[in-house]
Amino acid sequence: MSHGFDTLQIHAGARPDPATGARQTPIYQTTGYVFRDADHAAALFNLQEVGFIYSRLTNPTVAVLQERIATLEGGVGAVCCSSGHAAQIMALFPLMSPGKNIVASTRLYGGTVTQFSHTIKRFGWSCTFVDFDDLDAVKAAINDDTRAIFGEAIANPGGYIMDVRAIADIADAAQIPLIIDNTTATPYLCRPIEHGATLVVHSTTKYLTGNGTVTGGCVVDSGNFDWSATDKFPSLSAPEPAYHGLKFHETFGNLAFTFFCIAIGLRDLGMTMNPQAAHYTLMGTETLSLRMDRHVQNAEKIAKWLEADDRIDYVTYAGLETSPYYERSKTVCPKGAGGLFTFAVKGGYDACVKLVNALEVFSHVANLGDTRSLIIHSASTTHRQLTPEQQEAAGAGASVVRVSIGTENAEDLIADLDQALTQATA
Repeated sequence: MSHGFDTLQIHAGARPDPATGARQTPIYQTTGYVFRDADHAAALFNLQEVGFIYSRLTNPTVAVLQERIATLEGGVGAVCCSSGHAAQIMALFPLMSPGKNIVASTRLYGGTVTQFSHTIKRFGWSCTFVDFDDLDAVKAAINDDTRAIFGEAIANPGGYIMDVRAIADIADAAQIPLIIDNTTATPYLCRPIEHGATLVVHSTTKYLTGNGTVTGGCVVDSGNFDWSATDKFPSLSAPEPAYHGLKFHETFGNLAFTFFCIAIGLRDLGMTMNPQAAHYTLMGTETLSLRMDRHVQNAEKIAKWLEADDRIDYVTYAGLETSPYYERSKTVCPKGAGGLFTFAVKGGYDACVKLVNALEVFSHVANLGDTRSLIIHSASTTHRQLTPEQQEAAGAGASVVRVSIGTENAEDLIADLDQALTQATA
């Protein structure tokens, strides 16, 4: 029997606890698990049997969350990590080696731009940033050493909508995977795998948890990529020395990527999600669709109000009919364009700082995807490390603030913005 999204977000991956009958998934706060005997332990360590060995690798609470997110995204498997940034490195780890590169959108979260511009160079990897609306430029950026394309379904901070299918077609032609960060959209608003994505990453810290309590990340495997079609991905297609020459793709088929991320990624990188964080996120997923509907409803009202206000230069929300991404949003995100966008304040940098300081209901926070409405001036915070040109390209210029619209009364949020704008532009 197939079930709808609202049912799956509550039940997928979860069953009553066999020991106690507990209906909510317990927090298995343990590091180790007792093996039945020596043969059982050997089979687990040889990847001949699936089970629990050590909580750096697998944990029953985390396993439920992995299955739930994979189900909601339409993937075959998932691996949870300690943060969204950890999930991005985990997604790249099986694909990359020194000298290899990725092609990424210019419209990305500032921390991701920094990670791809600087940090991954320490691994001998590199990144070329391209405007994903220029498909010819994307094709031109790919070379023999390119191992993935990376973009955000709904870009942070501007809320721009990516043409996932068009970029997926380019990735397919180059025989490389497309990785989509679906944090801002969530699988309720967009399912990138249905548009051709190979892998989906999340900062579960944001909308999936939805209450600003714990950090986490997740990589979802579509199971659709043929890792043995070329010699580009030896980690998955060639013999693995650490497992006596086992070939992950040959052995695990469409779950090869997932098993590699657990058996080698989590084993050696150790960026594990803790079971309490998984528990909080599981509770958050149960109300995901309800919250996202309200985020979208409020965002549409507030974006329209801001667009009509003389104190505002422009609003980037893709749910506005004036947005160049409006038509695309109806295909990529048919249930709404999300709750995140930016707007530019007349008066520039100083007016933005005054606005942030004057707000009372909105919280000045670096997070997004909370039930609470949040605001930040990206140029002085999350995108501070970028050059002015990179800030503009990412939609985080000096006169721009990012808002993550929460689930409060829209009228209260509009009133708060109104009084703060009055102070900021006086």
